[in-house]
Amino acid sequence: MADAQKWAPDILGAPFERLTLPLGTDAEGDVVATLVRSRPRGAVLAPLADVDVLYVHGWSDYFFQKDLARFWNRLGARFYALDLRKYGRSLRPGQTPGYITDLDDYDADIAAALAAMRARSPRRLHGRTRRLVMLGHSTGGLTLSLWAARHPGEAAAVVLNSPWLELQTGAIGRQAIAPLVAARARFDPLGTHPVVDLGFYTRAQRELGTLPDSPEGWRPERGFPTHPGWLFAVMAGHRAIAAGVDIDAPVLTLLSTGYSSPLQWTPAMTTTDSVLVVDDIARAATRLGRRVGIQRIPDAVHDVFLSGSAARADAYAALEAWLLDGALPRAI
Repeated sequence: MADAQKWAPDILGAPFERLTLPLGTDAEGDVVATLVRSRPRGAVLAPLADVDVLYVHGWSDYFFQKDLARFWNRLGARFYALDLRKYGRSLRPGQTPGYITDLDDYDADIAAALAAMRARSPRRLHGRTRRLVMLGHSTGGLTLSLWAARHPGEAAAVVLNSPWLELQTGAIGRQAIAPLVAARARFDPLGTHPVVDLGFYTRAQRELGTLPDSPEGWRPERGFPTHPGWLFAVMAGHRAIAAGVDIDAPVLTLLSTGYSSPLQWTPAMTTTDSVLVVDDIARAATRLGRRVGIQRIPDAVHDVFLSGSAARADAYAALEAWLLDGALPRAI
């Protein structure tokens, strides 16, 4: 059980705190995840006072979105963010950043986070059991979609921010390259891939002023190097989504209305998703369960909450309306 005394000040400053979650060892040494929290103050009568939120970041990323935490805190929810093993706060010297060979392995990270969230904390408020909202961005959205499908009854709602539910080549392209990826994952799992991230998504966020400076190595301008073992794990997740999963909680998928090819810089990258083919993601999202909403945000970038001010406001308004008008009726 997590001890409240182990929470320490976080790099984001007050009121953010962090907790290191040991996960054992692997071939690269000690493995940990890191939980970050921001708790509301005096929000007992707020509409989501009985809600805990767990956020999981995307590929080559970590949690730094303070405004996202403030949104949930304003509604009364307790906000937590998880830096998965080998990412951000959890990355240790000598480890391969972001590397994993099975997305199911993140169950251990999530289980440790949930145990810490629930330790020394009342599970009920005014006679109600606390509700859990899972919030995932990009690869984190894929990870949480699969997790929620395997853990029925755990989440009261799932929110997906541009989830990576399908490969950028589309289903036909994914199926065509799958045998090659599988062979390389078997014989050369840590082999190199060509660099496909030219840094334009990072440039778009910097032009928008929504991307703060990051600690060295936590969020490289052109992303982490990718490896066959990792790509095989991601494509296995895509294959599972394509076959259809059954998340028993209501799901909201937030996406940009537009897509820009990442191969050449264009100013449109500040108002479109230049990472994922959003129409393909919208189609894939329909296979997540029986209660799936898809909200397209004009002028949003890949992380809709790091878009320009108007698109950010639209995204937060859409999320709040979905939460309070249907997915999570007011607790008080």
